[in-house]
Amino acid sequence: MRPLMQKWLQRYGWEILPHLAHSPDLASSDFHLFGPLKRHLGGMAFETEDDLISELRNWFDNLDVDFFRVGINSLLSRWQKCIDLHGDYVEK
Repeated sequence: MRPLMQKWLQRYGWEILPHLAHSPDLASSDFHLFGPLKRHLGGMAFETEDDLISELRNWFDNLDVDFFRVGINSLLSRWQKCIDLHGDYVEK
């Protein structure tokens, strides 16, 4: 994890959970972050990588802290489904 992200998480008091990069386990970013981000970027075209980075920063800067709180808190029920299914695939 990048130092800037670690500082941000620490500032808001979030606990950092270990998660392997290529793990098949559920990650909050898989279902809560990338869906809304994909919808936001849908149909956009960027001439340069800097234009894309600028749009991403703008999107993240304008997210309410509750966006992340809801995503993290909803992990509990998703993890429980995974446990109940003995690790089988969990879809919403």
